[in-house]
Amino acid sequence: MFLVGAALLHAGTTNLYLRYVKAGLQPLILAAGAVLIVSALTTAWYEWRARNRAKSDQDHAHPEPRISWLLVLPLLALILVAPPALGSYSAVRAGTALQQPYGYMKLPKGDPIPLNLVDYAGRAVYDHGRSFHGRSVSIAGFVALDAKGSPYLVRMALNCCAADAQPVKVALTGKIPPVLQPDAWLQVTGTYTARVTHDPVNNGPIPYLNVTDAKPIPVPSDPYDESWNN
Repeated sequence: MFLVGAALLHAGTTNLYLRYVKAGLQPLILAAGAVLIVSALTTAWYEWRARNRAKSDQDHAHPEPRISWLLVLPLLALILVAPPALGSYSAVRAGTALQQPYGYMKLPKGDPIPLNLVDYAGRAVYDHGRSFHGRSVSIAGFVALDAKGSPYLVRMALNCCAADAQPVKVALTGKIPPVLQPDAWLQVTGTYTARVTHDPVNNGPIPYLNVTDAKPIPVPSDPYDESWNN
Protein backbone atom coordinates (compact mmCIF):
# COMPACT_ATOMS: atom_id res chain seq x y z
CA MET A 1 0.00 0.00 0.00
CA PHE A 2 2.81 2.36 0.87
CA LEU A 3 4.60 1.79 -2.43
CA VAL A 4 1.39 2.18 -4.44
CA GLY A 5 0.70 5.43 -2.63
CA ALA A 6 4.27 6.62 -3.23
CA ALA A 7 3.94 5.76 -6.92
CA LEU A 8 0.72 7.77 -7.17
CA LEU A 9 2.29 10.77 -5.43
CA HIS A 10 5.32 10.54 -7.67
CA ALA A 11 3.14 10.42 -10.78
CA GLY A 12 0.84 13.18 -9.55
CA THR A 13 3.64 15.62 -8.71
CA THR A 14 5.36 15.12 -12.07
CA ASN A 15 4.08 14.92 -15.63
CA LEU A 16 4.15 11.12 -15.43
CA TYR A 17 0.43 10.94 -14.62
CA LEU A 18 -0.36 12.56 -17.97
CA ARG A 19 0.72 9.33 -19.64
CA TYR A 20 -2.21 7.58 -17.96
CA VAL A 21 -5.06 10.03 -17.27
CA LYS A 22 -6.28 13.51 -18.19
CA ALA A 23 -4.84 16.55 -16.42
CA GLY A 24 -8.04 17.29 -14.49
CA LEU A 25 -7.65 14.10 -12.46
CA GLN A 26 -4.40 15.20 -10.79
CA PRO A 27 -6.07 16.19 -7.46
CA LEU A 28 -7.72 12.77 -7.20
CA ILE A 29 -4.41 11.00 -7.88
CA LEU A 30 -2.66 13.01 -5.16
CA ALA A 31 -5.50 12.41 -2.72
CA ALA A 32 -5.52 8.67 -3.41
CA GLY A 33 -1.75 8.50 -2.93
CA ALA A 34 -1.94 10.32 0.40
CA VAL A 35 -4.78 8.07 1.66
CA LEU A 36 -2.86 4.91 0.74
CA ILE A 37 0.32 6.08 2.49
CA VAL A 38 -1.55 7.05 5.66
CA SER A 39 -3.42 3.71 5.59
CA ALA A 40 -0.16 1.80 5.10
CA LEU A 41 1.55 3.57 8.00
CA THR A 42 -1.48 3.03 10.24
CA THR A 43 -1.61 -0.67 9.32
CA ALA A 44 2.13 -1.05 10.02
CA TRP A 45 1.69 0.58 13.42
CA TYR A 46 -1.15 -1.80 14.38
CA GLU A 47 0.90 -4.78 13.13
CA TRP A 48 3.85 -3.65 15.23
CA ARG A 49 1.67 -3.39 18.33
CA ALA A 50 0.13 -6.80 17.68
CA ARG A 51 3.56 -8.44 17.32
CA ASN A 52 4.78 -6.85 20.54
CA ARG A 53 1.75 -8.25 22.36
CA ALA A 54 2.35 -11.65 20.79
CA LYS A 55 5.97 -11.64 22.02
CA SER A 56 4.88 -10.71 25.55
CA ASP A 57 2.41 -13.63 25.46
CA GLN A 58 5.22 -15.91 24.19
CA ASP A 59 3.28 -16.71 21.02
CA HIS A 60 5.12 -17.42 17.82
CA ALA A 61 4.24 -15.18 14.86
CA HIS A 62 4.27 -16.62 11.37
CA PRO A 63 6.27 -14.35 9.04
CA GLU A 64 5.17 -13.75 5.48
CA PRO A 65 7.15 -15.57 2.75
CA ARG A 66 10.06 -13.51 1.48
CA ILE A 67 9.10 -14.16 -2.12
CA SER A 68 6.14 -11.82 -1.62
CA TRP A 69 8.60 -8.92 -1.84
CA LEU A 70 8.76 -9.57 -5.59
CA LEU A 71 5.40 -7.78 -5.75
CA VAL A 72 7.26 -4.49 -5.38
CA LEU A 73 9.07 -4.90 -8.71
CA PRO A 74 6.14 -3.77 -10.91
CA LEU A 75 5.71 -0.74 -8.65
CA LEU A 76 9.37 0.16 -8.92
CA ALA A 77 9.07 -0.13 -12.69
CA LEU A 78 6.13 2.30 -12.57
CA ILE A 79 8.16 4.77 -10.51
CA LEU A 80 11.43 4.50 -12.41
CA VAL A 81 10.33 3.88 -16.02
CA ALA A 82 7.83 6.19 -17.72
CA PRO A 83 5.85 4.40 -20.45
CA PRO A 84 5.66 6.13 -23.83
CA ALA A 85 2.44 7.80 -24.88
CA LEU A 86 0.32 6.10 -27.52
CA GLY A 87 1.60 6.97 -30.97
CA SER A 88 1.47 6.16 -34.66
CA TYR A 89 1.19 2.39 -34.20
CA SER A 90 -2.12 2.82 -32.38
CA ALA A 91 -3.26 5.70 -34.59
CA VAL A 92 -3.12 3.86 -37.91
CA ARG A 93 -4.94 0.85 -36.46
CA ALA A 94 -7.85 2.82 -35.03
CA GLY A 95 -10.42 4.90 -36.88
CA THR A 96 -10.56 8.64 -36.43
CA ALA A 97 -12.66 9.67 -33.43
CA LEU A 98 -13.61 13.12 -34.75
CA GLN A 99 -16.98 14.27 -33.42
CA GLN A 100 -19.15 17.19 -34.46
CA PRO A 101 -18.65 20.04 -31.94
CA TYR A 102 -21.59 21.53 -30.08
CA GLY A 103 -20.34 24.99 -31.03
CA TYR A 104 -17.25 26.98 -31.91
CA MET A 105 -15.28 29.36 -29.72
CA LYS A 106 -14.33 32.72 -31.21
CA LEU A 107 -10.91 32.44 -32.78
CA PRO A 108 -8.05 34.68 -31.59
CA LYS A 109 -6.73 37.47 -33.77
CA GLY A 110 -3.55 37.12 -35.76
CA ASP A 111 -2.23 35.00 -38.56
CA PRO A 112 -1.56 32.13 -38.27
CA ILE A 113 -4.28 31.15 -35.81
CA PRO A 114 -2.93 28.86 -33.05
CA LEU A 115 -5.32 25.91 -32.80
CA ASN A 116 -5.29 22.45 -31.34
CA LEU A 117 -5.57 19.74 -33.95
CA VAL A 118 -9.01 18.52 -32.86
CA ASP A 119 -10.44 22.04 -33.14
CA TYR A 120 -9.06 22.47 -36.65
CA ALA A 121 -10.42 19.08 -37.74
CA GLY A 122 -13.88 19.83 -36.36
CA ARG A 123 -14.08 23.26 -38.00
CA ALA A 124 -12.72 21.94 -41.30
CA VAL A 125 -15.20 19.06 -41.55
CA TYR A 126 -18.37 20.35 -39.91
CA ASP A 127 -18.04 24.12 -40.35
CA HIS A 128 -16.40 23.77 -43.78
CA GLY A 129 -13.65 26.20 -42.77
CA ARG A 130 -15.96 29.23 -42.64
CA SER A 131 -14.58 30.43 -39.30
CA PHE A 132 -11.04 30.72 -40.65
CA HIS A 133 -11.92 33.60 -43.01
CA GLY A 134 -8.99 32.77 -45.28
CA ARG A 135 -6.39 32.95 -42.49
CA SER A 136 -3.73 30.31 -42.00
CA VAL A 137 -3.65 28.08 -38.93
CA SER A 138 -0.93 26.47 -36.83
CA ILE A 139 -1.45 23.03 -35.29
CA ALA A 140 0.78 20.44 -33.62
CA GLY A 141 0.73 16.67 -33.53
CA PHE A 142 2.73 13.55 -34.22
CA VAL A 143 3.30 11.99 -37.62
CA ALA A 144 1.58 8.78 -38.71
CA LEU A 145 1.88 7.09 -42.10
CA ASP A 146 -0.81 4.80 -43.45
CA ALA A 147 -0.18 1.62 -45.44
CA LYS A 148 0.31 3.66 -48.62
CA GLY A 149 2.73 6.07 -46.95
CA SER A 150 0.24 8.95 -46.85
CA PRO A 151 1.12 11.32 -43.97
CA TYR A 152 -1.22 12.36 -41.18
CA LEU A 153 -0.81 14.69 -38.26
CA VAL A 154 -2.46 13.08 -35.23
CA ARG A 155 -3.44 13.76 -31.64
CA MET A 156 -4.79 11.03 -29.39
CA ALA A 157 -7.97 12.33 -27.78
CA LEU A 158 -9.22 10.94 -24.48
CA ASN A 159 -12.23 11.15 -22.21
CA CYS A 160 -10.66 9.87 -19.01
CA CYS A 161 -7.47 7.89 -19.41
CA ALA A 162 -5.04 6.50 -21.94
CA ALA A 163 -7.02 3.26 -22.11
CA ASP A 164 -9.84 5.05 -23.96
CA ALA A 165 -7.60 7.26 -26.15
CA GLN A 166 -8.60 7.46 -29.82
CA PRO A 167 -6.89 9.25 -32.70
CA VAL A 168 -8.06 12.38 -34.48
CA LYS A 169 -6.27 12.74 -37.79
CA VAL A 170 -5.51 15.54 -40.22
CA ALA A 171 -4.17 14.58 -43.65
CA LEU A 172 -1.30 16.68 -44.99
CA THR A 173 -0.86 18.09 -48.47
CA GLY A 174 1.17 20.91 -49.96
CA LYS A 175 4.70 21.68 -48.76
CA ILE A 176 5.29 18.46 -46.85
CA PRO A 177 8.80 17.74 -45.48
CA PRO A 178 10.57 15.25 -47.76
CA VAL A 179 11.38 12.90 -44.87
CA LEU A 180 8.80 12.12 -42.21
CA GLN A 181 9.42 9.80 -39.29
CA PRO A 182 6.44 8.16 -37.58
CA ASP A 183 5.88 9.52 -34.05
CA ALA A 184 7.95 12.64 -34.73
CA TRP A 185 6.18 15.77 -33.47
CA LEU A 186 5.64 18.69 -35.84
CA GLN A 187 4.31 22.22 -35.61
CA VAL A 188 2.56 22.70 -38.94
CA THR A 189 1.34 25.96 -40.46
CA GLY A 190 -1.07 25.85 -43.37
CA THR A 191 -4.38 26.85 -44.86
CA TYR A 192 -7.78 25.23 -44.95
CA THR A 193 -8.73 23.17 -47.97
CA ALA A 194 -12.13 21.66 -48.66
CA ARG A 195 -10.55 18.32 -49.50
CA VAL A 196 -11.66 15.49 -47.20
CA THR A 197 -10.74 11.82 -47.19
CA HIS A 198 -12.20 8.95 -45.18
CA ASP A 199 -10.44 6.75 -42.68
CA PRO A 200 -10.01 3.21 -44.06
CA VAL A 201 -10.61 1.78 -40.58
CA ASN A 202 -14.03 3.28 -39.78
CA ASN A 203 -14.82 5.52 -42.79
CA GLY A 204 -14.70 8.59 -40.54
CA PRO A 205 -13.93 11.99 -42.11
CA ILE A 206 -10.33 13.20 -42.20
CA PRO A 207 -9.82 16.81 -43.33
CA TYR A 208 -6.74 18.01 -45.15
CA LEU A 209 -4.43 20.88 -44.30
CA ASN A 210 -2.50 22.59 -47.08
CA VAL A 211 0.95 22.83 -45.47
CA THR A 212 3.02 25.97 -45.99
CA ASP A 213 5.58 25.34 -43.24
CA ALA A 214 6.48 22.50 -40.87
CA LYS A 215 9.11 22.27 -38.15
CA PRO A 216 9.97 19.59 -35.59
CA ILE A 217 9.10 20.21 -31.95
CA PRO A 218 9.77 18.31 -28.70
CA VAL A 219 7.16 15.93 -27.38
CA PRO A 220 4.78 18.07 -25.27
CA SER A 221 4.45 17.45 -21.55
CA ASP A 222 0.82 16.45 -22.13
CA PRO A 223 0.78 14.36 -25.33
CA TYR A 224 -2.98 13.77 -25.26
CA ASP A 225 -5.77 16.09 -26.38
CA GLU A 226 -8.74 16.57 -24.08
CA SER A 227 -10.63 19.20 -26.08
CA TRP A 228 -12.89 16.90 -28.07
CA ASN A 229 -15.33 16.24 -25.23
CA ASN A 230 -15.30 19.74 -23.67
